[in-house]
Amino acid sequence: MMKKKIKDIFMLETDGIGVVEIILILVVLVGLVIIFRNQLTSIVNSIFTKITNAISTF
Repeated sequence: MMKKKIKDIFMLETDGIGVVEIILILVVLVGLVIIFRNQLTSIVNSIFTKITNAISTF
């Protein structure tokens, strides 16, 4: 009886990744963006400056 209940619980969890896992991943990503906001801003600005300089040489 107990084996059947445990088996049923595991058999119901077949959808792979769940909503909770996706929410946790998003929370971690948002946290990393907040922590490294200044570094990310400087990298993006540097990339856009290089693109602008490369375009202006044409």
